Amino acid sequence: MTTGARRRMGVEERRQQLIGVALELFSRRSPDEVSIDEIASRAGISRPLVYHYFPGKLSLYEAALSRAAEDLASRFEEPRKGPLGSRLRRVMARFFDFVDEHGPGFAALMRGGPAVGSSATNALIDFVRQAAYGQMLSHMGVVGPAPARLELVVRSWISLVESTALIWLDGRRVPREELEAQLVQDFAALAAVAAARDEELAALLRDLIGNEPGDGPFTDLATRLISLAAR
Repeated sequence: MTTGARRRMGVEERRQQLIGVALELFSRRSPDEVSIDEIASRAGISRPLVYHYFPGKLSLYEAALSRAAEDLASRFEEPRKGPLGSRLRRVMARFFDFVDEHGPGFAALMRGGPAVGSSATNALIDFVRQAAYGQMLSHMGVVGPAPARLELVVRSWISLVESTALIWLDGRRVPREELEAQLVQDFAALAAVAAARDEELAALLRDLIGNEPGDGPFTDLATRLISLAAR
């Protein structure tokens, strides 16, 4: 008895399949623990055929990182509608969705892995950070170069988000939703400290905070700080 012949994939289709398989495996375990043989088996092809499409695991890893970087960068996109605090809560929820789904791969990208230190990997990390930076300025209605203090605030906050996510992955000892809210409030706190020394930034924050609801994350932070000071 014969069965139907398996459809032959085109070159680009096969490359995309291998990238998808590699990304799935790298998301579950450190790339150092994933072999070309395992990738080939999961894709249903031979080991030599993997090398026909990619010179080695490093190039396949970088291709998988490229797809993941585009996905991660897109998590910061959000229509400029509604209060800033609510928008940032949605951004953090999508960001941690990615961290949850790609934990080991996210950690490998930020902490270590076969491509760490390579120009390609560094470029991908910079791409994500720059995309997040641009989206944050857009959320705040800033067009063109940001004021110096605001740039420091936004870039410092992005680094804080990255490091917090890495620490959270090691045991997940803080409830995820609480951490997302905390990071939004961390941004507000950093911006407020900088605004105390910069009238231009203070004016921008006053406009943004004026649209915040009474039950929003920024108002909640102010209430908590007032309560703390009153004790």
